[in-house]
Amino acid sequence: MHSVKATAAAVTAALAAGAAGIVAGRIAGDAGLKAPPGRPLPGEPRLTVHATAAGRIALTRDLAALRPGTYGLLGDASHATVGPVLAEEHHSADTVVRRLERVTHGTLKPGDKVWLTPNAYVGDPKSALGIDHTDIDIPGELGPLPAWFVPGARETWVIAAHGLGSTREHALNILEFLHRNRFPTLAPAYRGDEGAPRPPDGLNHFGETEWRDLDAAMRYAVSHGARQLVLHGWSTGATMALRAAARSELRTRVKGLVLDSPVLSWERTLRALAAARHTPGVLLPLAVRAAQGRAGLPSDDAGLYSATTTTATAPTTATAPTTATATTTDRPPPPTLIFHGPDDTVAPWDLSRSLAATHSDRIALHTVRQAPHAAMWNADPSAYEEALRRFLTPLM
Repeated sequence: MHSVKATAAAVTAALAAGAAGIVAGRIAGDAGLKAPPGRPLPGEPRLTVHATAAGRIALTRDLAALRPGTYGLLGDASHATVGPVLAEEHHSADTVVRRLERVTHGTLKPGDKVWLTPNAYVGDPKSALGIDHTDIDIPGELGPLPAWFVPGARETWVIAAHGLGSTREHALNILEFLHRNRFPTLAPAYRGDEGAPRPPDGLNHFGETEWRDLDAAMRYAVSHGARQLVLHGWSTGATMALRAAARSELRTRVKGLVLDSPVLSWERTLRALAAARHTPGVLLPLAVRAAQGRAGLPSDDAGLYSATTTTATAPTTATAPTTATATTTDRPPPPTLIFHGPDDTVAPWDLSRSLAATHSDRIALHTVRQAPHAAMWNADPSAYEEALRRFLTPLM
């Protein structure tokens, strides 16, 4: 009898532990599946404002605060843009002084908690950059997708797709460059963004379903005069671009890809985000399995999304995802420029290096150091735009 009771107790404890592990894995998985647009990703440290002066701001001394380049500075009710570290400025041992470019909205006071963000601008093209644009709605499979359209003289259109933790405002970083070089540009929202349809399950899918919204933007561009397309994506937006270039019925119109901090393994990215939330290592595999079950994500045992997927499914229309046709292609990836670097703790840089090495004749890797996820432009805007100019020139 004693052994029976002991066995029953052990089974009950094991079941309870298993159930607790499933719940914990589900919660950990939310770090990626429910990353809110426009909010810093897990792991981005909060900094304290210590002082402000004309063109200057003192922040908590931290590796993040010492990053080179230009960043947005996001508070609970404020946004500003900060430039490089001003090493010559007098400061205390526990602070860093950066150039304060502008305060977009709100105020910055000593004691405020802020984060660095890749979004150097907020608003729309007109309010942020003084660039005329049109607000449009793109017909998507789940409903209308709001987008900004900035006209240009060229027949090659650029479609900009933001990624995890960001919004279409991310495209404002490069919009002035694209406008100056006369590229018509679409910056769409996609499912889960403010103003866009909600995903049926309310979850991010790391580009696995969201790419169809990018496909809808491609259809809109071609129907409004685009002869060629360049897809420029950040983070999971880069994943969407890879998917669209391989799966879309309009893939032959894609003449170039620009991938900034591409998420090439959703499993490794989810682990990184969950770990940044201080999830115990033993629960990380549970987080991946929970995410796979909840969102129906395919396993990425190969370690990266191939740009040369040979068998793919694409919706026959932008509004009918259930009517799919199998498409087979052995075409190589279009000319691709990857911006990525070893300091990205969210999307592994080694996968970008592997992808570039696999197609060295088609894919160029521009290495950016001291830049976090999706902030390759921020680290050195001039160098980024020069590399982008050289890449786009043959595609004009």
